[in-house]
Amino acid sequence: MAALTCFKAYDIRGELGTELNEDIAYRIGRAYGEFIKPKTIVVGGDVRLTSEPLKLALANGLRDAGTDVLDIGMSGTEEIYFATFHLGIDGGIEVTASHNPMNYNGMKLVREGARPISGDTGLRDVQRLAEANDFAPVEASKRGTYKQISVLDAYVDHLMSYINLANFTQPIKLVINSGNGAAGHVIDEIEKRFQQANAPVSFIKVHHAADGNFPNGIPNPLLPECRKDTADAVREHKADLGIAFDGDFDRCFLFDENAEFIEGYYIVGLLAEAFLKKEPGAKIIHDPRLTWNTIDVVTKAGGIPVMSKTGHAFIKERMREEDAVYGGEMSAHHYFRDFAYCDSGMIPWLLVAELLAVKSLSLSQMVSERMKAFPCSGEINYKVVNALNIITTIKQSYKSYAEKFDETDGVSFEFNNWRMNLRTSNTEPLLRLNIESKSNSDLIFQKVKEIELLMKGSV
Repeated sequence: MAALTCFKAYDIRGELGTELNEDIAYRIGRAYGEFIKPKTIVVGGDVRLTSEPLKLALANGLRDAGTDVLDIGMSGTEEIYFATFHLGIDGGIEVTASHNPMNYNGMKLVREGARPISGDTGLRDVQRLAEANDFAPVEASKRGTYKQISVLDAYVDHLMSYINLANFTQPIKLVINSGNGAAGHVIDEIEKRFQQANAPVSFIKVHHAADGNFPNGIPNPLLPECRKDTADAVREHKADLGIAFDGDFDRCFLFDENAEFIEGYYIVGLLAEAFLKKEPGAKIIHDPRLTWNTIDVVTKAGGIPVMSKTGHAFIKERMREEDAVYGGEMSAHHYFRDFAYCDSGMIPWLLVAELLAVKSLSLSQMVSERMKAFPCSGEINYKVVNALNIITTIKQSYKSYAEKFDETDGVSFEFNNWRMNLRTSNTEPLLRLNIESKSNSDLIFQKVKEIELLMKGSV
């Protein structure tokens, strides 16, 4: 029985050919069908050239397990989330490698209600069955059906329910970079809704056409080198807001009117405040990497901040437990109670655009005070082979005089005027460092250097 190395902590991701191919996709579909025993499931795929054949192989496996398959075609991950909860069916699978290199693909799996299937909630069971590959002969009479459908109109209706188009009375110019990924067809439909409402919002589209060859590179705006085209377009068109997506658009990244990239951390505070105006006293979920700004904003707005371990499965579970209205991670994942507690890359920019319209302030004006009050390092990644030794060294160096120490996710230390989080990546051989301070950017650089020296000393 060969191990399938494409099964990761939260999802399925692997190099094409050896780790993931049509045979393995079929086995995953068959195993999902045998384990979950769904009557009906929805499937979709991103723009990658291999997503369609992998999706069809996956669908064959599901059908051979007796599952009826609904195929929504090229889609982003959140369209699968939406279709699953909107249609009231038993699960969904998106074939996507998001921002991984060209020679990769993968899958994201959910069950009924768009609840995630990850390591300890069924993914290991699906893996075990797929690896064993010991399936009963297919009974033709019990084989599931296959049908192509569209949920695009209903999905866009849902997205538009988060804003009031009547609020858009002054001209606003948006630059939207779909990165040649799957977002373009949704942006086109949203643009039509603004036009139908005679809202004076202009859409300037960059790398808009879906193209699995990714002629402008793999879209991953978390990397500084992937931001230039969006920033240039904001400057060229004197836009009010720049928006860039990754390949399956479950994350959106925002640029202000000066073409400056805004860290996802400050967008979490902005959206939390907006939701608390609509629902005072609500709970807001945040991750442990950077916290001070979110806690300050939420507390002052009369909400209740709740910390969760990093990662979509943990955030979604905690949101359900707390019935939180909104959850945000500094990595540009934003979660919404009314979106079945799932993350969406479309809802955040719509909400921020509405804030621009309602507040008559620029994005830089909305976040500048927060960025000055709680400057941050942004996430710094280190490729290491001895992550646990380094974390132990850091712990020994800081724990004794930290005002607060927390191990919710990696190690977090809080002092009077700065705090830090150091954690291992859930998906790569990396250590991830985040530092923030109270109104002191220079202190952040000092502490980064200090910690890097400690890291070198523990090698």
